[in-house]
Amino acid sequence: MKALHMITFLLVVVGALNWGLVGLFDYNLVTTLLGAWPMVERTVYILVGVSAVYILMTHKSTCKVCS
Repeated sequence: MKALHMITFLLVVVGALNWGLVGLFDYNLVTTLLGAWPMVERTVYILVGVSAVYILMTHKSTCKVCS
């Protein structure tokens, strides 16, 4: 479970940083890196969304501060 938690956390951070870049500079890093492969880009967005839901649902049981 630790590996799954680390992967989902990393994907959520990537998504958050990407949204920060879009909001501040109108620069989409995921599109820049994966724009040539639209299905891979879409998969990354789906994985980020699923990861956010996973973190939301399991946060209380894994967070030392919230416990």
